[in-house]
Amino acid sequence: MMKQESVLVIGGGLAGSEAAYYLASRGVPTTLVEMKPNKYTPAHESANYGELVCSNSLKSNDPYSNACGLLKEEMRLFGSLIIEAADNTKVPAGSALAVDREKFSKYITEKLCSCPNLTLKTQEVLCLPDPKDGEYAVVATGPLTSDGLSADILNKLGGALHFYDASAPIVSAESIDMSCAFTGDRYGKGTGDYINCPMTKEEYYAFVDELLKAERAILHDFEKGEIFEGCMPLEVMASRGKDTLRYGTLKPVGLFGEDGKRPFAVLQLRKETESGEAYNLVGFQTNLKFGEQKRVFSMIPALKNAEFLRYGVMHKNTFIHSPTVLNPDFSFKNNKRLFFAGQITGVEGYVESAASGLTVARAIYEKITGQTPLTLGNETITGALQTYISTPNKDFQPMNANYGILTPLAFRIKDKKERYRLLSERALEAVKAGIEQQKQTDEQSKE
Repeated sequence: MMKQESVLVIGGGLAGSEAAYYLASRGVPTTLVEMKPNKYTPAHESANYGELVCSNSLKSNDPYSNACGLLKEEMRLFGSLIIEAADNTKVPAGSALAVDREKFSKYITEKLCSCPNLTLKTQEVLCLPDPKDGEYAVVATGPLTSDGLSADILNKLGGALHFYDASAPIVSAESIDMSCAFTGDRYGKGTGDYINCPMTKEEYYAFVDELLKAERAILHDFEKGEIFEGCMPLEVMASRGKDTLRYGTLKPVGLFGEDGKRPFAVLQLRKETESGEAYNLVGFQTNLKFGEQKRVFSMIPALKNAEFLRYGVMHKNTFIHSPTVLNPDFSFKNNKRLFFAGQITGVEGYVESAASGLTVARAIYEKITGQTPLTLGNETITGALQTYISTPNKDFQPMNANYGILTPLAFRIKDKKERYRLLSERALEAVKAGIEQQKQTDEQSKE
């Protein structure tokens, strides 16, 4: 039986939207508070909920060869709003799940606005909630939490860390010189969704030379070693060696031009919108000044006349030292009615952020309804992320979904693809079995 309790969710990003919708759609009185459009962070510009900032890609959609793809499938089993929105607004992107940003956030916003039991408020929250009996609160304010609330969180939790995050430029489709490019997906996977911009050996090294000389918007902060590896700026990667980009962002592996030969280096462009009028420079997160981005990136032959619709930017992201203050269900150790969700907890990535919001919502719903708690082990990505953010770690850093955080198989398999497939099958079986066991236990308790 559901208790008469209410939930306050602060933050209308992916994690907050996921948590609020899950609870409200199941009959729990929920209030979602978002400061937009009254106030925006430096990286946000849309009034809609679930706005994507850095990229329009939610990474791989393959649940049997990629950990992020596996996490998506786990979330689908729990009825994720965010994955539902992505599935309904996707754009061609090979094996990746990329979306039309505007349609994606609009889909989420419409779902929230039409959801019974959900109250939407526009307000900046300046103090960390302290929920009492009959109340729960979820802080899902993201890595760009406003200064006022950040200060209060720091004061009450302490141990906050930070890193710098970056987003890539976007160019108009009509300005891409297709005589210097070709379409196709790596290893032929997909339906030719990417535009590939090849470079010769001479063009590549000239590009790297100018990239290393280019003026950056912020230099002194980067020298402190605060850059998160998962969003490394292009120019910082290049500084590690002139061939670094050829083995990373610009790797030509699995791509062949119209002449059937593999280029020396390749920049891939991915659709930003379903209609394909804008393309994202994949992996080109950068902190170069806008004029320098135009100058250096236009050295790539296919982009010599490129019209930049948006330049790459960097911003400071904040997250708490979760292992010292959070339980595995993302609840605050000093008040188990207060939860944190999203990238502020140290999970890194769009999908991981939404997954944490889903985990929090499930935990709160179980408490309110008296459901048997569903505990997922480290055989699942969801459970492994819960373990990661709550396990003591003095060098705690943001974590993406990856197979390395899963419990290894009981037997050794050298073939990586086969190992990943078996790990994924085990994870999905564990989630399905857990859901079924919870259902059966609750039905028996009602008899």
